[in-house]
Order: sequence, then structure tokens, then C-alpha cells
Amino acid sequence: MTTLTPYQRVMVVVAHPDDMEFGAGGTVARLVREGKEVVLVQCTSGDKGTNRRDLSPEHLARQREEEEQEACCRLGVQQIVFLRLPDGELVPDLAFRERIVRQIRTYCPDIVITHDPFRPYALHPDHRAVGITTIDAVYPTARDPLYFPQHLAEGLEPHKVAELWLFGAQYPDLYVDIEETMDLKLAALTSHRSQISDPVELAQRVRERAAEVGAERGLRYAEAFKVIVLRR
Repeated sequence: MTTLTPYQRVMVVVAHPDDMEFGAGGTVARLVREGKEVVLVQCTSGDKGTNRRDLSPEHLARQREEEEQEACCRLGVQQIVFLRLPDGELVPDLAFRERIVRQIRTYCPDIVITHDPFRPYALHPDHRAVGITTIDAVYPTARDPLYFPQHLAEGLEPHKVAELWLFGAQYPDLYVDIEETMDLKLAALTSHRSQISDPVELAQRVRERAAEVGAERGLRYAEAFKVIVLRR
């Protein structure tokens, strides 16, 4: 299997615990296997993601952060940043963009992976907000020094990301073979016990979806992304 990318540093920015695993878990596991450095920026802790009425948002957030830590351990993700923004209340404003720019300037990723906010009928507002805010943070904000000049005073230098990979895209142009990492993707997903009522059904559904994506390129299982190249 060929190397996915020559770049070394990858940042994944998602709205909720389990979003990375559903959208790019097999790809992240493959990148880790190739020796890439992967950091996850978790924008919310999923504190409203339940139909139960006996759980407080604080309790659920703690539980879901623990589940995400377990999932990242199974995938090999080296670091998680929990922004702990309120679930269901994300908006693509300047304050949110500053939070993402700060992480980009801190970790200096070559590749940023996030939600595609442009896909028609992308229903979750948090997914749209994270996707568009991350794109706006990557270009042009994180690269130019006059945006958020307080970062310079803190020692955070501007950074130009090489590529954006958007998962959930309507028109992807990168298909990643995840046959060898499908089991890791599923293992990471099953870490999210608060979200899963039937692990067997989940595994079947995830495999079926990955097979549908893979069929586009003659692969057994695949994940797909829209790639935006920003520098060579």
C-alpha cells in the first residue's frame, strides 16, 4: 500500500466526539501507521448528545471525553485538545475562528481534516459551523500575521497549511483505502458507548457504507475526501 501523503503533521478538527471516527477513522489510523503526527481538536464534548433525561450535560461531557480518549488511543492519535464549547451552539464567528487559528499556529499542521460545510443537506449546524470556521481559519487567517496579532506576542507564528481534506463531501476526489484499518475504525467507534445501542448493527452499517464508497474506486473499504491544495 502506497504512502498517503509526504506531509508529516495532521490536525483533525471536528464538532463532536465520534465525528472523527465516523468521518475519517480509518484514514487517521492509516496516517498514524505511516508515522504521521496527528492531533485532534475536539470543539465540543457532546454534552447534549443523548435522549436520556437523567444525565446532566456536565456528566455526559465527562463521559464522552473519556470515550474520545479511548478511541484516540485505539487509533494511535497522539494528542487531543478539548475546546469544550457548548454542544449545539457553535456559530462561525470571529471568536470561534480565533480558537481554531490558535491551534493551527500552535501545532503547525501540514494537513487539516474537517467536516465539509458545503455539502447539500448537511443538517447538523455544529458540523457546518466547524467546517466553515476551520476553512476560514486555514485560509487566510492563520497564515497572515496581522490577523489576531496577540498571537505574535504569545510566540505563535503565522502558519500556512498545505492541504485541507473535507470528509462527507458530495464530490470527493481522494479515496483512501482503509481495508487494513477498518478494524481499528470500528474499535474506535465502539469506544463511544454512550452513543451506541447495538455494536453489531453499527459495525454492519459502517462496513456497508465504507464498501459503497470503496466501490467507486474498486476498493473493498474506503473513506473519501475533497482535497483543497493551498501550498506545494
